[in-house]
Amino acid sequence: MEIFGIQFAPLNVPLERRIQTLAAATWMVAMAFGGFIGLLIALYLIAFTKYWWLTLLYLLWIYVIDKDVSEQGGRPNKWVRSWRWWKYARDYFPLRFERLPWVELDPEKNYLFCCFPHGMLSTGAFNAFGSEWGGYKHYFPHHAPHVVTLSQHYIMPFFRELALALGGIGSSAKSIDYVLGIPGGGHVCVLMVGGAAEAYNCKPGNYKLVLEKRKGFVKLALKNGTPLVPVLSFGETDLFDQLEGLRLRNLQESLRKWIGLAPVVPIGRGFFQYSFGIIPRRSKVTTVVGLPIEVPKIEDPTREQVDQYHAEFVKRLTQMFDEQKYNYLEKPEDKRLVIE
Repeated sequence: MEIFGIQFAPLNVPLERRIQTLAAATWMVAMAFGGFIGLLIALYLIAFTKYWWLTLLYLLWIYVIDKDVSEQGGRPNKWVRSWRWWKYARDYFPLRFERLPWVELDPEKNYLFCCFPHGMLSTGAFNAFGSEWGGYKHYFPHHAPHVVTLSQHYIMPFFRELALALGGIGSSAKSIDYVLGIPGGGHVCVLMVGGAAEAYNCKPGNYKLVLEKRKGFVKLALKNGTPLVPVLSFGETDLFDQLEGLRLRNLQESLRKWIGLAPVVPIGRGFFQYSFGIIPRRSKVTTVVGLPIEVPKIEDPTREQVDQYHAEFVKRLTQMFDEQKYNYLEKPEDKRLVIE
């Protein structure tokens, strides 16, 4: 039904789909604004309730006793990762997770999964590595995933506990190096290399990656002798459009450098209409794990060595996109990977 150019949802939508929409919406709000909401809750508890002393003890525990947990492998919780709510969010799009048929991981090694594109909120990566509903353990039962997210998340009350429970770790080099250096293998560090800056490129059908000057991940891989694994989420950029403009971009860049997040203005859908809103659109996203790229262990790699393996990674990532886009994208002949 369309009224004044707005496409409204039909009244007879099944309850299951309504729940899926609610799950996707709450996930979006939690991931985008959870830190701010947690901070407001803590301030409210201190200023207006009798639980102020418990809240202060909790904050003391965060900032003094437990402050380094996100730099030391995190604290995943299988119960939280198994919440059925994540399944409803998965089925809303739907989200799928696969690996190329010939991909195998050595149980005695750690791996660095490099995921693209970031999109607005790395929806495909969250499903694949942040919950038990994505099917990760089916493919890689011997490797625990650690999802790299902004270090600022782990100083925000309450939200940090959710981020840690979902398998999150801080985005510092120290944090990534810790996971890659865990002896005995069995760990995967999941990194969105393009980061928040790549969210600016989130438009339907657009696969423009921020990668050309991002080489720190290669240096960390070489330092630990950790294989680099290309991971692509096909359909990630189809979930939102966004407002654009030169003045808006300048303001966004200033805010991103200050808060670490890309303050984009998303155009998705609403609860009862499909034309605008901040809820992601129903569009399939398939996250695919590619073939690991073996790298030597070099304690102090030179710039030339880093450039060499970075170029090899870009080549393999581009090749994977060009080969697999025919399996996962509509009109694949019109889609190409752009590295900037």
